[in-house]
Amino acid sequence: MNGSSPDIVVVGNGVIGTSLAFELVRRGMRVVLVGERSRPFAASAAAGAMLGCFGEVTTSLLSTPSGRAKLATDYRARSEWSRWDADLSAASGAEDSVITARGTVVLLNSIGTAKVDSANFRAIESALREYREPFEHVDPEELDWLSPDELARPLRALYVPGEHGVDADRLLARLDRAFTALGGTTVDAAAVRAEVRNGRVTGVRLADGGSLHCDRVVIAAGAQSLSLLGEAEEVRRRIPPMVSGYGVSALFGIKDGTTSSSVLRSPNRAFACGIHCLPRGNGVLYVGATNVLVEQPRSHGTVRDVQFLLECAVDQLYSKLPEASLLAIQVGNRPVPADGFPLIGPAGVDGLWLVTGTYRDGLHQSPLLAKHVAAMVEGGGPLVEELAPFTPVRPPLSAGTRAEIVDGCVDQMMASGYETRWRVTPEWPVRIEEQLRRHYTEAVESLHPVFSPPPEFVPKLTESLRATLTGYYAAWS
Repeated sequence: MNGSSPDIVVVGNGVIGTSLAFELVRRGMRVVLVGERSRPFAASAAAGAMLGCFGEVTTSLLSTPSGRAKLATDYRARSEWSRWDADLSAASGAEDSVITARGTVVLLNSIGTAKVDSANFRAIESALREYREPFEHVDPEELDWLSPDELARPLRALYVPGEHGVDADRLLARLDRAFTALGGTTVDAAAVRAEVRNGRVTGVRLADGGSLHCDRVVIAAGAQSLSLLGEAEEVRRRIPPMVSGYGVSALFGIKDGTTSSSVLRSPNRAFACGIHCLPRGNGVLYVGATNVLVEQPRSHGTVRDVQFLLECAVDQLYSKLPEASLLAIQVGNRPVPADGFPLIGPAGVDGLWLVTGTYRDGLHQSPLLAKHVAAMVEGGGPLVEELAPFTPVRPPLSAGTRAEIVDGCVDQMMASGYETRWRVTPEWPVRIEEQLRRHYTEAVESLHPVFSPPPEFVPKLTESLRATLTGYYAAWS
């Protein structure tokens, strides 16, 4: 920047922050991008990078206006990727595409339960028809490469030719090169807070004690974003708190060099992503991913989570996986707001914006979010009308009725038992459901008379998380 002060500082160098920084710098702004080069805690570091709109659909997503707005945003984001891929290649000097998987196959197997897996498979079909998206039912036994255990054979499958996948590592490297090539400045440091004076942002304080002075700041630091609002505590109380959707994924070198050419995945299940895999090129296979809600981001995976991921992958996708080379175990932290919906827009302080809380959709939506937020920063109106409900300072958005949320908790917990192949006699599931329903109902009702968190939060209600949620609910009561 030749010694001049920046027009804007972007905090967070995951895929959303770097995409936004690239979009701003190519619009002629002087941009500083802040984030540690190693990207600790970032969801991008472990992302499968499925460009999934319909593959992510669930019954709960279709049941609320906010969920449908989120789906509409995903649908718009899909159309951005062809141009985005080309623009990144041109700006970075690359010649190849970041897209490594063509099309998505959604597999319905018998590992989970009808209430979760079959219902979500039907929800995907319903959304595809509603949007008139091309797809076809395929015979799972005729799919190339797929070789699950006989006890986990898929019963049905559908192919969505318009849902692709990218190499997340290649995408991040290309974004870095493109941003720098256009004159952007990077700061290899962690930010600790946005500095605020008299209701206006004045810059960013760094972990090494230094500061960046600027009157326009965008925080896109994933699961750590809200921790940077310490000087705006009154505003922060009115923003849905976030937790981390910590997860592990893995990269494998397949022995004979062959992989699926498409994304292979099950519907979302048990508070998490469905098991999925996609090619990274040169015989490298990505397999993901677990999802566990934790209050603080994690930098290391547990043996239990890695074991569960590998068992699911071997059983449900590729029985020859034990012969593959294990190239890497990856850890990421998805940003999950307390109502389940993203935080996009002005953060309640002049000159400060938030772009976070995207849960599983951040990478897929990143080109669209970059353009949407860049338009707001430039002083224009919102580019994507569907994102209007997701302004950060807001009362809780509904994830369903209280009864639906409790039922969702019970159904998902029961499905997780079947996915881990528990062995119980027929009378026990009914008894377990009764106990879970009673327990979860008491837990939700004790939080607030009206507001309820999404189902995946309820089994994780520690005392500290309970206090955080009740404080947020009180701010809107």
